[in-house]
Amino acid sequence: MQLTEKVQAFINTLLKSRNITPNAVQEQMLTSHVRAMAHRSLTGEPLPEVEESLFEEISADSLEMAKAVVEQFGNLPIEEAWLLSVHFEVAKDNL
Repeated sequence: MQLTEKVQAFINTLLKSRNITPNAVQEQMLTSHVRAMAHRSLTGEPLPEVEESLFEEISADSLEMAKAVVEQFGNLPIEEAWLLSVHFEVAKDNL
């Protein structure tokens, strides 16, 4: 199984366990982000500088989910989790 597919399956399980269902647009954006993370993981390409203070309003749960996803790659910085956590936080607002 490709890295992107493996991580996407992990995310789907994580979201389902918390009853979080992204809408179609959110799903597409999340998938695109995971592909980019996989690319950076394989190539070593760095992220642009990210300011941690921008993510202060993200819930601890969303950040913990994002950290668990980033750990699946094994070689990405914490900034990846900050960015990824936004996808989870936004999807939580779906009714």
